[in-house]
Amino acid sequence: MADARDRARARSGLRLVTAAAASERSDEALVRAFLAGDDEAFGELVRRHERTVLALLKRYTEGSPAGSDAARDLAQVAFVRAFQAVRRTSWLRAIGPESFRAWLFRVAVNLGRNHARDTRRWRRAPVEAAEAVPVWGVGTAELEHAERERAVRTAVLNLPQRQRDVLTLRIDAELSFREIAGVLGITEGNARVHFHHAARRLRDAVARVEGP
Repeated sequence: MADARDRARARSGLRLVTAAAASERSDEALVRAFLAGDDEAFGELVRRHERTVLALLKRYTEGSPAGSDAARDLAQVAFVRAFQAVRRTSWLRAIGPESFRAWLFRVAVNLGRNHARDTRRWRRAPVEAAEAVPVWGVGTAELEHAERERAVRTAVLNLPQRQRDVLTLRIDAELSFREIAGVLGITEGNARVHFHHAARRLRDAVARVEGP
């Protein structure tokens, strides 16, 4: 009986050590491990990036009828496409020096763009999608904060596509401007300019709410 418990503890400890080792490996190392037959390596890639991919896609599905459900569906599509692409050994040669993360985020951005274009919702101010703020029992500070959030959300949804892409990758994915340039196929300088213009639009939106 004691031996069985010891073996169970040993297996549990081994799983923890294996999981810790996987979390310490780079994305590229996990990709190579997956190609070598380690299916769990791809699962680690999903766990590592799923939150950021979902956050990216929520930027493109805000205001659409499906909302968060659409973002989750698109995230699943992104990882299925990644799984199918990575299974091809030629994939590593095809992406060259580009990181798996940058490549995955580009897949997610393209899916988000297509969704926004197909629904034709991203160009509209999401008045109907903004959550109603209950006035009764809510203080002035809370109302002002909610109004600012609504103004920023509306401004983001109405940004030109390139500015919105850059802002999303910078804020949600926390990419450097160099990485953003690689994902979007633009120069680092252009990425900085687009971010500057997007940030200015958001500041202007908040300023209009707060007044003089």
